[in-house]
Amino acid sequence: MVADKELKNFPIIPSDREDDLHNLEYTDSADLVLFVAGNQFMVMDELLEAFQKEAPEVKKIFFETLPPGLELKQLLAGGAIFRDKIIDAVPDVYASVSAKAMERLETVGLITKGDYFLYLHNRIVLMVPEGNPAQIRSVSDLGRDEVRISQPNPEYEDIAYYIMDMYRDSGGDQLVHRVMKDKRAKGTTLLTVVHHRETPLRIEKKAVDVGPVWATEIIHAKQCNRAVEMVDPGKELDQRDKINYYICKLKNAPHPANAERFLDFIKSPRAQRIYEKYGFVPHC
Repeated sequence: MVADKELKNFPIIPSDREDDLHNLEYTDSADLVLFVAGNQFMVMDELLEAFQKEAPEVKKIFFETLPPGLELKQLLAGGAIFRDKIIDAVPDVYASVSAKAMERLETVGLITKGDYFLYLHNRIVLMVPEGNPAQIRSVSDLGRDEVRISQPNPEYEDIAYYIMDMYRDSGGDQLVHRVMKDKRAKGTTLLTVVHHRETPLRIEKKAVDVGPVWATEIIHAKQCNRAVEMVDPGKELDQRDKINYYICKLKNAPHPANAERFLDFIKSPRAQRIYEKYGFVPHC
């Protein structure tokens, strides 16, 4: 059992999130530890397979695909609680969709100033059930009284801030307040913890009518034959010019050479093509 004092110091990883903790058996023996933005979960197997072909000496990789806000809390605390056990693997590499997360790491001295780079982009779309029974046609429809929304939680998920920018671009601060305050109070905006898992499940269970997600998640869901469809808000609203993925090596990386190899690989044409295959927007 974990002591109460430790429970207060470490963030809690939801007990059903084992799918986002990959190769747990390597936490104490990994050759490389990666904390990557959770919305990359669908690409990681192919990406790491390609990386290990170029770096065969990196045999054991432990990686997390939790929301980057939760991973940042874990990183800063020096561990997290999962099913009453401490996970204290020190990451070699951390990735986020927020420059503020990188600036936070600079502030606390975990990376050198400017020691991170932009490597990828994405865009936001609306996920709806097959057939779109609520007739969601635009972002403004999310303000309707009867429309139930699966909304990423700003406390854990960087996508939430881009989504709120999308609301603001569509309907001003009024739409932001409507979705994030009024409808949440009425129970028609449901916040998530790990939205790339929860939103499609909620849609399939008919618990919600719509959920803003990364475009890559729609592509993945369709590949998995899930009963969902996409409503595209259009280039003027999907935030594609603002959504930047950042990555860095930590100063205290336990495997610095392997971390550098992975960062070099992530910028390579081969890695960028793999990302593009899954719907991401390449940067390099």
